[in-house]
Amino acid sequence: MMIPDGIEDEDKWLTAGIAGLQQNAFYMHRALDTNNLKDALKYSAQMLSELRTSRLSPHKYYELYMRAFDELRKLEMFFREETKRGCSTIELYELVQHAGNILPRLYLLCTVGSVYIKSKEAPAKDVLKDLVEMCRGIQHPVRGLFLRSYLSQVTKDKLPDIGSEYEGDADTVMDALEFVLQNFTEMNKLWVRMQHQGPAREKDKREKERNELRDLVGKNLHVLSQIEGVDLEMYRDTVLPRVLEQVVNCKDELAQYYLMDCIIQVFPDEYHLQTLEILLSACPQLQPAVDIKTMLSRLMERLSNYAASSAEVLPEFFHVEAFAKLSNAIGQVIEAQVDMPIVGAVTLYSSLLTFSLHVHPDRLDYVDQILGACVGKLSGKGKLEDSKATKQIVTLLSAPLEKYNDIETVLKLSNYPRFMEYLDDGTNKVMANVIIQSILKNKTCISTADKVEALFELIKGLIKDLDENLDDEFDEEDFNEEQSSVARLIQMLYNDDPEEMLKIICTVKKHILSGGTKRLPFTVPPLIFNSLKLVRNLQGQDESVSGDESSANPKKLFQLLNQTIEALSTVPASELALRLYLQCAEAANDSDLEPVAYEFFTQAYILYEEEISDSKAQVTAIHLIIGTLQRMHIFGVENRDTLTHKATGYSAKLLKKPDQCRAVYACSHLFWVEDHENNKDGERVLFCLKRALRIANAAQQMANATRGSSGSVMLFIEILNKYLYFFEKGNSHITLDSIQGLIELITTEMQSETVTPDPAADAFFASTLRYIQFQKDKGGAVAEKYEPIK
Repeated sequence: MMIPDGIEDEDKWLTAGIAGLQQNAFYMHRALDTNNLKDALKYSAQMLSELRTSRLSPHKYYELYMRAFDELRKLEMFFREETKRGCSTIELYELVQHAGNILPRLYLLCTVGSVYIKSKEAPAKDVLKDLVEMCRGIQHPVRGLFLRSYLSQVTKDKLPDIGSEYEGDADTVMDALEFVLQNFTEMNKLWVRMQHQGPAREKDKREKERNELRDLVGKNLHVLSQIEGVDLEMYRDTVLPRVLEQVVNCKDELAQYYLMDCIIQVFPDEYHLQTLEILLSACPQLQPAVDIKTMLSRLMERLSNYAASSAEVLPEFFHVEAFAKLSNAIGQVIEAQVDMPIVGAVTLYSSLLTFSLHVHPDRLDYVDQILGACVGKLSGKGKLEDSKATKQIVTLLSAPLEKYNDIETVLKLSNYPRFMEYLDDGTNKVMANVIIQSILKNKTCISTADKVEALFELIKGLIKDLDENLDDEFDEEDFNEEQSSVARLIQMLYNDDPEEMLKIICTVKKHILSGGTKRLPFTVPPLIFNSLKLVRNLQGQDESVSGDESSANPKKLFQLLNQTIEALSTVPASELALRLYLQCAEAANDSDLEPVAYEFFTQAYILYEEEISDSKAQVTAIHLIIGTLQRMHIFGVENRDTLTHKATGYSAKLLKKPDQCRAVYACSHLFWVEDHENNKDGERVLFCLKRALRIANAAQQMANATRGSSGSVMLFIEILNKYLYFFEKGNSHITLDSIQGLIELITTEMQSETVTPDPAADAFFASTLRYIQFQKDKGGAVAEKYEPIK
């Protein structure tokens, strides 16, 4: 009959098959219950005839087979009971061979054969040999595979293995082996034959069906691996060559890939290591379409894990020269398969690298050799576009970093940087990020200019734009994160030797200044602070060492710093540049270099005047200038006056009156520096505070004119606090009368009906008054000083 199309028809056939099977099983059970052997055999044969169908797909056939299998277990138990009741197993063995159809006959024969071996009335090897030969009678692929699977199932615990109760004479293991190998060989032939049955248009469907049946064949190899008597010698001399012979000769790519994978998975790692040459020699003989790369990768993964499991097994790896053999095999496979995609080659080299790092962690030359071979494969291909291949390359390049946890070791690999040239810009960035994260995680200190040069070449994907046309895909968040990592990396570069540290700074400067303007706000600050760290280290040395003769001296460094900050003007990032100029001015102050400090202040002032126009930014900048200038002790009278005069001038010119007021009273600190007697000018302090009061007053009047009510008294309270500060510090120009007058002014203002209520001002004023009372309560000279204030 023709095989019907469609799943529905198949379901009908399956339902009919199950119904026929169950009906005959029912009669078989009735015969078993009455110990009627003749009827039991008759109905069991009819029941098994349902398995003769050709109408079912392997998936549906399996369902029918499993039902028959369950019934056969019951029949086997009945046969066992029969033999106990005196029925001869040999007679039973002959009796079942009278079944009309060959398939039911062979199922019954296997079932009785299992009982026959268990009875030990004949040697196990003879029964097994008979059964495996008899099964050749079924050459239909699906029916034959399931029959032989049944044979394997019922006999696997009855093999004449060493230590087994069915153990025979001296060659007992060979008998067990012969049986399993023969069954495996025949099953594989049936499985391969499936591919060549039916019309060519159904090739994909048959491929799918064969995949559903592959485990039936693979189970034989599992049984082989479980045979106790198979030692390494027997595996090497008999098992592996016989299985490989079958694999190579079947010339079927699906079977070859699956069975090679089975061999790798089911036999012990130790056996693979000792028979590496035999196993690898089969690879070039496989069909071109077989996915050898995945197969070899799995083998290397197993061996890598085996090597990592215990240090005691490593000498074996050296003894058998595993690395050389695997490396050679990979080379041959890549050479033989001209059309192998790049991802395949990279996957193989990646697995070999993992293997090498586990087995020979000290052999950097092996790592470099693998990278070199892989680069050779990539050469002439241009930038890689294949995402799978680039992903594999990232895995490959990340492996040495993870193993050694030390970028310095990786920098010794000559082929490592060559690899980066083949990555597209996105992958180059990913890889650069992996390298930086490794350094940050392991807190690796890069301590020579040469290493810094090599490192920055590796991570140039993050240091500069490799492609000018990337603005369309620019992702600001990712970019900021990447550049923050680079900034942290720059902080990790350090050497105690000033000369070498200066070289490092110059190397970094060269790289970051060529990196494009948008990176500078991230990369310039860490370089500046790393340089200032060196400046401070040089301050501690004697003049003879850090004098002008030495190349690493503060003056030279300040020149370099000035050039580096100037680069920010192209961004523009004037506020950042101003902050950095002020930091450098403070460092020059600590190094006793007055002209240098003055120059940095001049640059900061120029930036303030020419570049900073936003009123908020001006307020922040003026407070930074005042704060830094207040800490400077190096300036002579003339320079200090010039800079101070400028700062007070800027303060008075701020846009908003409250901002003006606060900046002007902050300037008062420029004329009263603690611990510097020559920097204490009480009169000018008072001048600043009075000027601040005038501005606060003007702010009040403006608020009154525009809003119809006077503004907050907060500014007056802040100025009162400044008065109290300088009064306490002993400035004779700050009198009790002026403080008293301010308190009364604030009190009057706060009681005025036109004032806008301000809870913060109320709390601040109450707190200030409490402080005055606290000073009065202290007793002694302080209390006397404060006593007159009401």
